[in-house]
Amino acid sequence: MPKMKTKSGAKKRYALTGTGKIKRNHAYKSHILTKKSTKRKRALGYTGLVSKADKKTAKLLLA
Repeated sequence: MPKMKTKSGAKKRYALTGTGKIKRNHAYKSHILTKKSTKRKRALGYTGLVSKADKKTAKLLLA
């Protein structure tokens, strides 16, 4: 049987760190930015980590 392909949508959205954690980008930063505060927009620009509950699913998508 052939190898499973990596899900290309997940490949573009997630990145593995050296310690095995999964980095992700924040949502809600693409449009309708006028009503969001500068502090909120700046915070959304930084990367976050995938939560413990979603880590298993994200790893499966990347494997």
